Amino acid sequence: MAGMIDFKRPDGGTCKGYLAEAGQGKPGIVVIQEWWGLNDQIKGVADRFAASGYNALAPDLYKGRVTQKPDEANHMMSGLDFVGASDQDIAGAVKHLAGISRKVGVMGFCMGGALTIAAAARVSGIACGVPFYGVPPEALADPAKIRIPLQGHFAVKDDWCTPQLVEDFKKKMVAAGHQPDVYFYDAQHAFANEVSAAFDPAAAKQAWDRTMAFLGRHL
Repeated sequence: MAGMIDFKRPDGGTCKGYLAEAGQGKPGIVVIQEWWGLNDQIKGVADRFAASGYNALAPDLYKGRVTQKPDEANHMMSGLDFVGASDQDIAGAVKHLAGISRKVGVMGFCMGGALTIAAAARVSGIACGVPFYGVPPEALADPAKIRIPLQGHFAVKDDWCTPQLVEDFKKKMVAAGHQPDVYFYDAQHAFANEVSAAFDPAAAKQAWDRTMAFLGRHL
């Protein structure tokens, strides 16, 4: 069973999201969109998780707006309240899933990868996080505040979430006493998105297999 729902935010407001259910008591995963919005590709990721036995909820952070144009996507991402997205929309999604799931993890791609890390540092009730090719500014997510297991998937040929940016973030986490699992792939940004020109089937499969093994251990 899958479709759009309304769920409560901590501030009492509501957020819409795409929920794909596997069943009461199954593990839960919040799927966070790329900068394009909550499109069919992200809904497909949620469906894929549901088919694998996870209750998956993808919050609509852009409130119904979706685009295929990079300039417009950049404009929408730049205008997003990242603190609100993390502390309200994603926190609300985590709480909603906690009502039907035994444990809840968070994962996301690109902008959603950065917000996965932000949620790991800022939102309670998350058991683990899996960011794909996205790292937030330290002002949004202090590495020292991350207390949950993280597994990150990043591209070597990425001029947005660069390998250096990833390494700097990992060093700060290690300095704070944590050891995230970080994997690099000889691929481009968005290598796991099957509708992107950068899609790399081999890298995407390896990253998915590692993700499912990681979630299986922690959820």
